[in-house]
Amino acid sequence: MTPEQKLEELGYTLPPPVTPVGSYLPTVRTGDLLYTSGQVPILEGKLHQTGKLGADLGVDEGKAAARQCVLNALAALKAELGDLSRVRRIVKVVVFVASAPDFVEQPQVANGASDLLAEVFGEAGRHARSAVGVAALPLDAPVEVELIAEVG
Repeated sequence: MTPEQKLEELGYTLPPPVTPVGSYLPTVRTGDLLYTSGQVPILEGKLHQTGKLGADLGVDEGKAAARQCVLNALAALKAELGDLSRVRRIVKVVVFVASAPDFVEQPQVANGASDLLAEVFGEAGRHARSAVGVAALPLDAPVEVELIAEVG
C-alpha cells in the first residue's frame, strides 16, 4: 500500500501544497535529505485554527492542528518527489506550539503529528522529535511543523 493509499484509508485527503507566504522555498533537498519549511494548519486556502494552546485551544484541538500541518508537509514532499513512496524514512519532526505561559503539554500536541506519520509510513514514520512551546507563531497559528525526510 502506498502512503497516499494509506492516507485515503485513514480518511485523509492530501491537500494541494501551500504556497509560501514569504521569501522561502517549500522544500530544500541536500543529498538524500529533504527538508520542509514550517507548515501551519492551512486548510482549503485559509488558516484552519488560530490562538494559543492552554488559553484558546485544548490538547485535542492542538493535535488536530498538528495533523493538518503534517498533511501540508506531506503535500510539499509529494510536490517535490512526485510520489510519497520515495520517502524512505521520516528522520526528524519539529513541532512548535503557540502556548499560554502555563501550558506544558506540547509533547501531547506533537503526538498528533507523530502518530499520523507512524500510521502512514509504519516503522519508517517513527522519528526523532522536538516539541517546543513558543509565545506566538505566524498568522496566529496554534501549531507549526517541520519535517526532515530521507528520500530515494
